[in-house]
Amino acid sequence: MKLPEHLERRDIIVEPDETQGMRKIGEEITEELEYEPGKLYVNRYIRPKYVSADNASIVIAPMVDRPLPKAIAGPGLLAQIVIDKYVDHLPLHRQQQRFSRENVNLAYSTITDWVSATCKLIAPLYDALKKEVLASDYLHVDESPIKVLDRDKKGETHRGYYWVYHNSLADMVLFDYQPGRGREGPSRMLEDFQGHLQTDGYSAYNIFQHKEGVTLLHCMAHARRKFYEARDNDAVRSAYVLERIQQLYAVERKVTEGQLTAEQALEIRTQEAVPILEALDKWMKKAYAEVLPKSTIGKALAYSIQRWPELMIYTTDGKLNIDNNPVENSIRPVAVGRKNYLFAGSHEAAQRSAMLYSLLGTCKLHGINPFSWLKDVLEKIAAHPINKIAELLPQNYPTAL
Repeated sequence: MKLPEHLERRDIIVEPDETQGMRKIGEEITEELEYEPGKLYVNRYIRPKYVSADNASIVIAPMVDRPLPKAIAGPGLLAQIVIDKYVDHLPLHRQQQRFSRENVNLAYSTITDWVSATCKLIAPLYDALKKEVLASDYLHVDESPIKVLDRDKKGETHRGYYWVYHNSLADMVLFDYQPGRGREGPSRMLEDFQGHLQTDGYSAYNIFQHKEGVTLLHCMAHARRKFYEARDNDAVRSAYVLERIQQLYAVERKVTEGQLTAEQALEIRTQEAVPILEALDKWMKKAYAEVLPKSTIGKALAYSIQRWPELMIYTTDGKLNIDNNPVENSIRPVAVGRKNYLFAGSHEAAQRSAMLYSLLGTCKLHGINPFSWLKDVLEKIAAHPINKIAELLPQNYPTAL
């Protein structure tokens, strides 16, 4: 394995015991990838004071802008704490233990205050990201549960939800925390949305079915999952549908691997995918009359038959996806995080987490080092003009780091 050129090289010269009278004719180089634990260090801002010749005035340079002027943490430390928790899923109390091993004893409340203050500082970025995501005419939407401590019931948690809006055309993702799974959250968030909205079959999205200017389409991956689960109930019928859906995904691989334009994608879907979909629609309606409605295969057929027009809409526009996988992929880090830090401390903390998942998730979609981006933002944002705040968003950040 060739090691990346950008890594620092530290040369260790290993000479033979006897070289007297010998002439060097070359060398053999063996590279070893090594690691040093991250270092904590102290920045000392020293500002000399000067007095005028007549002792009438004293001059001292103004203090440089710092993200949290009253805190001892610098931008790099703040960024690393956030990245460790929200990208690498290391809870704050474990970070506290790691600091202690370096003989730096920080109170847990201090670290949580730093995260909270960092979120408050970058909140305008979240608002700017929300504006850009919702300006798209094509969004994927999904929701994922999160446990939140209930202040009214000691020791118990409330089941809240992250509603996730993914702009796959511009590679942006927006998390919004809501205390419940009702339609109020997406209804309010998408009040002014116009365009294609791709969802799973959850009933809360039905409010967009007849909303003027919105075209609701569904997810083929969810339909496929129903038939996969029905294999033990009816192997023959399930296999038939799964094979046809596999053919549909084979068409999509041609689109992806061929890097086809939207116009080319529409053409190949019309020629190859539409005939499969139309034939499968007729077959499923016939098969449904032959099975028990409450059986697993019956429920799988009913699910797809009821949503088939919405499942076919992706073939009408080349920019659309066959499924909702882009947004589901963005939710996966949340699932990993849930296993590590279990719950959010409050509804406010859950929304702060939603903000960080949004910004750091957008970094990932653009292949940006999240630490480099966040550290740079924390160094600049205090003095950055609020009317140009969108310049600091991940999608506008240079990727060559």
